[in-house]
Amino acid sequence: MSHTSFTKEGFAAFRANDRPGPIHMLNLVRLRARAEYPDGREATGAEAYAAYGEGSQKVLERLGGRIVWRGQMEQMLIGPSDEQWDLCFIAEYPGPDVFAQMIKDPEYREAMVHRQAGVVDSRLIRMMPLPAGVNFGG
Repeated sequence: MSHTSFTKEGFAAFRANDRPGPIHMLNLVRLRARAEYPDGREATGAEAYAAYGEGSQKVLERLGGRIVWRGQMEQMLIGPSDEQWDLCFIAEYPGPDVFAQMIKDPEYREAMVHRQAGVVDSRLIRMMPLPAGVNFGG
């Protein structure tokens, strides 16, 4: 089963958690070999996602968000060995309301066409940022 967008219930739960302060969103993305655009245009999944990134970055920055971490997956050490991710990053938003504003923004919605065309599977995990700890447990 692939996941490319949130459910109505999932978004309602997201909105109900209105704790103040920034949120971090862990993004794990698997791209299609060939993008699947509704209008039939041709592109790779990577090209489609790059177009999404270009369009959405403007909105993210305008609303005060930023990318705080990026990494390239090398190996699944613990977890399903068939679960591979092409893109791994964490986006920071000043608060959950800003994330909600972004997904309703007309410019962002235009960019989403490219994300939906290029992504075959993804995970989006909301996290509360904490100070760096001295060990794994805190």
